[in-house]
Amino acid sequence: MVSDESATSVKLTPLPPFKPDLYERAWQSIPHPTLPLLATAHQKSVTVFSLSTLSSHSSLTNGHERSVRSTTWKPNLPPHKLCLVTGSFDSTAGLWRWEDEGQGGLEVEITSGAGQDDDEEEKDWELIVVLDGHDSEIKSVAFSPSGQYLATCSRDKSVWIWEDVGASEADDEWETVAVLNEHEGDVKAVAWCPDTNRSGRGRYSSDVLASASYDDTVRIWREDGEGEWICVAVLEGHTGTVWGIQWESNKNSNRFPRLLSWSADCTIRVWTLKEEEDAEEAPRHAWGGLGGIPNTMRRSLKEEWTCTAILPTAHTRDIYSATWSAETGLVASAGSDGIIIIYKEELAPSNTADTGTGEDEAAAELDGDVPMSNGQTHTGATSKPEASKQWKLISKTTEAHGPYEINHITWCIRYDNGCPQEKRGVEEMLVTTGDDGIVRPWQVSST
Repeated sequence: MVSDESATSVKLTPLPPFKPDLYERAWQSIPHPTLPLLATAHQKSVTVFSLSTLSSHSSLTNGHERSVRSTTWKPNLPPHKLCLVTGSFDSTAGLWRWEDEGQGGLEVEITSGAGQDDDEEEKDWELIVVLDGHDSEIKSVAFSPSGQYLATCSRDKSVWIWEDVGASEADDEWETVAVLNEHEGDVKAVAWCPDTNRSGRGRYSSDVLASASYDDTVRIWREDGEGEWICVAVLEGHTGTVWGIQWESNKNSNRFPRLLSWSADCTIRVWTLKEEEDAEEAPRHAWGGLGGIPNTMRRSLKEEWTCTAILPTAHTRDIYSATWSAETGLVASAGSDGIIIIYKEELAPSNTADTGTGEDEAAAELDGDVPMSNGQTHTGATSKPEASKQWKLISKTTEAHGPYEINHITWCIRYDNGCPQEKRGVEEMLVTTGDDGIVRPWQVSST
C-alpha cells in the first residue's frame, strides 16, 4: 500500500478491518442513516456490522438463491426497528425486518458487541416480503427519502418503482407503480435525490430518481401530476458503462442538488440542472401538473442537465464506486485498479478561471463539452457560484486492498474506540469493500 504524498493534503490511514473477515467477494457496504450500523452485501447474505465495535452485529441469510448484489436501509424508522431491502442476482428483492422489543436493547448490542450467538443471529432478521418481477439479475436497490418508494434496477434493462401502500408501518404491502424501460442496456444503479424543498420546482412531484446504465447514459425520472413516471433528461457524455451515481447532499444551498456519475471510461462527472429564474413561481399547469394535458405533450417536457465538471483523471481502469461526503463535500473513488482517490472542490484562482490546460481542453472537445479549468467545464449552463470552482486531486492511495479490486467505497461516521471521544458520532471515515472479502475502514486526516 503506497500513499502518494507529492500533492496530497489528505492522508488515509487503515484502521483495523471489520471482523470477521468474509473470505469471499463482497459487493457493497451501506451505513445506516442514523444508527452506528453498516450493512455489507456478499454472496447470498448480508452481514450487519457495528460501527462501534467494528465487529459483526447480525446476519441476513437463507433469503436468496444467488448473490446479494446490493442493499438499502429503510429510512425514518424508530431506533428499535430496522428494515433492509436486498437485491439479488436471483432477480428478486427481499424486505427484511428486525424489531427489538426491549428498551434500548438494540443500542446496547451495537455498542457492546452483544448478540453474537449464531443461533440468535438467524432469528434476528425476518424476511417479510419478496418482490419479484424482474427478468434478470437485480443490480441496485434504493429507498426514496421518505421511504414511500423503492427503486430496483436490473440486467433486464428496466427500472421498477414500488410503493409502500400498507395501512401502517407494520403492514408490509407493496405495489408496482412503474416499470421504466427506456435504457438500452443493463441498468447498473439507481439513486433518489435527497429530500429538499427544491426538488419539485412546481413541475412534478418532489421525488426525483436517477438511473445509470451499461448504455453509457444516466437518466432522470420524475412523477408527473397524474401518477405517471417519465424520463425528463438523458445525461450523455460518458464513453463507457456508467457504474454508479450519487446526489449531492446540498445541505446549505438553495440550488438544486448536483449529480455525480462514474464510469468504465475512468472519469467522474458532475451534472447540474439548468434552473429557470422563475422556476419557483412556474404554474403546475405549465408542466403537466394538472389533468387534461395529453400524455404525448407531458412526455415532450424535458429538463436541461449539463456536465459542469469532469474530475481530474487518476484511475487507470473502471471506476466502480464513488462517494460524495455530506459533511465536507469531498469525493472519494475506487475501482478495478485498487486505488483510492480523494478530490476536493475549491475556488478557482482568478487568473486561471477563464483558461484551461491543453489536456483539459482536448478532453472537453472529445466529449463535446467546452474547455475546462482543472476539471471544471464552463458551459454557461448556470450562473451559480460553482462556475468559478475547480476540482483537485488531494490524495491517492494505491493497493488499498492489495492486488484485489475495490467494489465499493463510502463515507460514514466514526463511533469506534479508536476515535477520540469528542469526535465520535461526528468525524467521518471511509469504508472500502473488496474482492478479498475485507471491509476496511480508513481514517482521513489532513497533512
